[in-house]
Amino acid sequence: MPDSGPMESIYVTREGNIATVVLNNPEHRNALNLAMWNRLGELMQQLNADDTLRCVVLRGAGGKAFAAGADIAEFEKLRFSAEQAEAYGEQMHPAFEAIEHSPHPTVALIEGACVGGGLELALKCDLRISNRSGKFGCPINRLGHVLPWVGMLPLVQLCGRAVALEILVEGRILTAEEAYVKGLVNRVVDDEAAEAEAYGTAKRIANGAPLAARWHKQLSLRALDPRPLSEEEAREPYRSCDTEDYKAGVRAFLAKEKPVFSGR
Repeated sequence: MPDSGPMESIYVTREGNIATVVLNNPEHRNALNLAMWNRLGELMQQLNADDTLRCVVLRGAGGKAFAAGADIAEFEKLRFSAEQAEAYGEQMHPAFEAIEHSPHPTVALIEGACVGGGLELALKCDLRISNRSGKFGCPINRLGHVLPWVGMLPLVQLCGRAVALEILVEGRILTAEEAYVKGLVNRVVDDEAAEAEAYGTAKRIANGAPLAARWHKQLSLRALDPRPLSEEEAREPYRSCDTEDYKAGVRAFLAKEKPVFSGR
């Protein structure tokens, strides 16, 4: 898909086989209103259908916040009862699902606030890289709101029940270093290095075999499922050895050359 413009509330830029999705509401620390949630889902679905992509970076505009969550200013009108909250959530969920189940590896570039719905978004990405100014939390205990399953499951999976409860019932905002220690982020770097680190990560991903990356995403999700593997599932990783990418990778390694992967 072509680049969209920075006048939009969410826009996409592209450099080669790496796309960037920008949450563009810096005056409100990139908080997302319902229209933005819908637009994010639409854009991610378009990117997911693009087989020429190899990585997607998600970030906030302005360099001061990844996303400060959902726009609470519209809650009295749109999210003020269980029925309304469920309907609101149903419009948010396509964005979460499109990120979590994207065939492309996803990287969250986190600068500043990553709280509430912003933290939920980051948790759906495959990798999270934060600057030292990153702030993490979900202080919805101040609203009397309960984190839906779409956010609860990845939070507990990443950092465990005790840390999840620390975040939810205490409502404390964590520093980037605390978030790293507790398993919420993969890497913390100096503020001025965060962008370069995130895009360096994206380029390393893009230089790898794209089919292998897709398989690793699928298999790592399956690894969270406690059900025993079927015989077919147990064989799944070996299918990669029938791909053209695998043969190109082995030959390039033996020839001491950089592999060129076709995604076939």
